[in-house]
Amino acid sequence: MISILLPTDFSENSMNAITYALEFFKNQETEFYVLHAYQNEFYNHEKLVSREVFNDVLDAVSAQSQKYLDRLLIQIKKIAPNPKFTFHTLSLYDTLVASVNLVAEAKDIDLIVMGTKGKSNERHIVFGSNTFQVLKYVQCPVLAIPSQYTHAKPKRLLFPTNYLIPYKRRELKLLSNLASTYNSVIDVLYVSQSDKLSIRQEDNQAFIKEIISNTDVNFYIEHDKKVVEAIQHYLSNNAIDMLVMVNSHQSFLEDMLFPTHIDRVSIALTIPLLALQNAARTLRIE
Repeated sequence: MISILLPTDFSENSMNAITYALEFFKNQETEFYVLHAYQNEFYNHEKLVSREVFNDVLDAVSAQSQKYLDRLLIQIKKIAPNPKFTFHTLSLYDTLVASVNLVAEAKDIDLIVMGTKGKSNERHIVFGSNTFQVLKYVQCPVLAIPSQYTHAKPKRLLFPTNYLIPYKRRELKLLSNLASTYNSVIDVLYVSQSDKLSIRQEDNQAFIKEIISNTDVNFYIEHDKKVVEAIQHYLSNNAIDMLVMVNSHQSFLEDMLFPTHIDRVSIALTIPLLALQNAARTLRIE
């Protein structure tokens, strides 16, 4: 069984991500946790004008959060009346990042699925601030689904790597599991001006081959010194359905998504992004 965390702000974008997850995992035993973190709604509430009404407003916002979750769960079960699925709802008074981290650790979550944007649907912004925060700070793999994206059967995945990161077994197992679900092909792309790998790189490449050996994998070298541009060029010239990247300090993903400020994104991503966090977590998926 795989455990999936579905953060929601009850927007169309978050519902689209939930629908994607329901379709993607329809053939697997899946435990879903639908989470709403409502601290921001509380502090932004129009009736929170003094300390005297603090508890009353908090109770009202809490009740509304659970009410909306109950409605959403009814909607989800209508969309996917799947006997393989188990659902839980979680309403937490905290920030989204703190809540997601808490649930991911407490419930041993395998994957977080969320929209690239929430209620803020400005066209020039690729990733909303909440998604940025989760991608950057939560120690759990994240699958971010672009607005209105519905193709939940990826046939070809792009996995750029420099072979310098000692990848975690559990996260590569997750990647292998996701790819094998639809017999997807994984293109592992190494961007460098040289074909030669160091001993460290050879060992890390061998580890990748070992863990995802049950998946159709192609290994490519792109001769370029501008890594981000090479990845973007590969995406533009190949039919890629999902981008897989590792989020670590000074990684390709950090360069592409966190250049300087949240509103200056250097990649216009129109396909799902699977961000592996390279966190040391117990192996669960077999």
